[in-house]
Amino acid sequence: MFETFENEGPRRTKTGATGGLPAPGIMDAVTFARTRLGFVPDEKQRCVLESTAKRGILNCSRQWGKSTVTAAKAVHRAYTRPGSLVLVAGPCERQSAEFLRKASGMVRRLHIKPRGDGDNATSLLFPNGSRIVGLPGTEATVRGFSAVSLIVIDEASRVKDEMYQSLRPMLAVGDGDLWLMSTPNGQSGFFYEVWAGGDEEWYRVSATAEECSRIPKEFLEEERRAKTAAYFEQEYMGRFTAHEGAYFDPALIEAAVDLTIPGLEL
Repeated sequence: MFETFENEGPRRTKTGATGGLPAPGIMDAVTFARTRLGFVPDEKQRCVLESTAKRGILNCSRQWGKSTVTAAKAVHRAYTRPGSLVLVAGPCERQSAEFLRKASGMVRRLHIKPRGDGDNATSLLFPNGSRIVGLPGTEATVRGFSAVSLIVIDEASRVKDEMYQSLRPMLAVGDGDLWLMSTPNGQSGFFYEVWAGGDEEWYRVSATAEECSRIPKEFLEEERRAKTAAYFEQEYMGRFTAHEGAYFDPALIEAAVDLTIPGLEL
């Protein structure tokens, strides 16, 4: 039997990157994850669930659980806000499908049988009319959605800038939220620029493998020995290292530039 849904009450006001409180009458996302989804978040994952920031970015180690915690956030949004649309993007359709698989498992714990929306191959339709839709990895095929409540971009450092730029306008009408999550992938692209840009609009969460109790120390030491230093720092420590094979480190080039010196006129 499908469960009934309460009216979501007044729409929450805009909040900055410091987060905020859920709307009145709605179970907060942390309690919802624990009691309804069977997901017990750690301290930093609780920060992700608790935040009501309009813009959020997670720079996290491999296997930290960024897809799991954002899937819980997406299911909470869809379940508690009737008629809401959540879009999930990634570098390829398989990535979006994997995210939807995690969300489907959570939906089953709500005693809702997962089913598609009838229009999109990778999707979840809720009894209250909400939808979670997984998008393909190409910019040309994602247009057409509007009044989006939440966009989640998984493995964002590997998503093309064109895709990111095509998704952002979909938030305009619904005053929607945007969350990026990934491990780093060099010092270029929108994920790097958002993280390094210092824009206070963005709520930032960083989590290294050493901070994650679910990753054994012995495994990390093995990986440290098996991988190059740059690879290990990027995949497990959240460092935006220069791509291997590059002639110069972009950070060194930037540090060598002195903008106070007048340009040479020829």
